[in-house]
Amino acid sequence: MRNRKEGFTLIELLIVIAIIGILAAVLIPNLLDARQRAFDTGAQSCLKELATAQEVYLIDEDTYFGAAPADLPSACDNVTVTYANNAGQTYTMTGIHANGTTTYTVTPASGVTN
Repeated sequence: MRNRKEGFTLIELLIVIAIIGILAAVLIPNLLDARQRAFDTGAQSCLKELATAQEVYLIDEDTYFGAAPADLPSACDNVTVTYANNAGQTYTMTGIHANGTTTYTVTPASGVTN
């Protein structure tokens, strides 16, 4: 009878650990960047919804609303929105997500810009 040893050698385990380390070094920064982009996209979505609401209000009332609405859409969760109105003729809204890095601005002429 032969004495059989089962299991992995130390070299095999080190190679697997090295491969996992390389994959983690490549994937983790990409995942963090994707998360950051998602927060910024949330701020853009919020401002687009508010701009649409402005245009609907303009059609109905022949003016833009005077202040930011008290009940912001659900897309605006964790988004800080500032609003400025120029006598009902134009408006400027800015927004940034609480975890985002980019502040976006929307006006009637430009749409959402950063």
